[in-house]
Amino acid sequence: MSGRNLYQVLSGFFFERNRQVAEETYLIVGLGNPGQQYEKTRHNIGFQIVDSIAGSENTNLKLRKWDTLYNHISLWGTRMYFVKPQSFMNLSGKSVARFVDFFKITPGHILVIQDDIDMNPGRLKLVAGGGPGGHNGVRSLIQHLGTKKFYRLKYGVGRPGNGDVHAEIPVDRYVLGALSPEEQKLLNERITVLIEGVEAFVKSGSQDAMNIINSVR
Repeated sequence: MSGRNLYQVLSGFFFERNRQVAEETYLIVGLGNPGQQYEKTRHNIGFQIVDSIAGSENTNLKLRKWDTLYNHISLWGTRMYFVKPQSFMNLSGKSVARFVDFFKITPGHILVIQDDIDMNPGRLKLVAGGGPGGHNGVRSLIQHLGTKKFYRLKYGVGRPGNGDVHAEIPVDRYVLGALSPEEQKLLNERITVLIEGVEAFVKSGSQDAMNIINSVR
C-alpha cells in the first residue's frame, strides 16, 4: 500500500472513531452459534431478533470485525452497533468486549438478546444485570466484560418437561433443535413489540422499555 493510500485509510479510520465518540453509542448484541445448521434453532433466537431489528431499518449485518458480523447506523438520535458474534456461544464475550473497549460503550448502553429456557415460548423479559442462569453466551460476556451491569432481553423458548415438550429430550438437543412452524410464527409476531421496546430503551430508558417488553407473556 502506498503512503498516500495508507494515510487515507488511517484518516478514515480515526474520523469514524471520533464520530462515534461524539454520539451516544449503543451496542445491540444477538447471541447464537455461527453456521447454517444453527440458523433457525432455539439457541439462535438472539441472531434472528437482532437481524429483524436491524432489517427494519434496511440494515444487514454483513460487515466483519473482531470475529463478528455487524453493522452500524445512526438511529433514534444515537449511533447503534448491531453485532452477532461468530465464535461459538461460549466464546461470545471476547469479540463483544472488543467493541465495548474500542468505542468506550458503557454497560448501560449494552443490550444482549438471548434465548431463555426457563420462560414459556414467546414470553419476553428485559432485565438489568443478574447471573448467566446457565446460558454460556451470557457467562462469557460477564467474564470478558468484567461486569454484570448490562441489559438482557430474554426470549422464552421453554424447556423439556414443560407444555408439549417431552421431558426426556436432553436440554442441549432441545435448544439446538429447529423452531417448529408454530414457534417461528410466534417469534415473527413478537418482532413489532421487540422493535418498539428497543426503541424505548434507547430513546427514553430501561423502565419504559420494560413496560413494553415485559407485558408480553
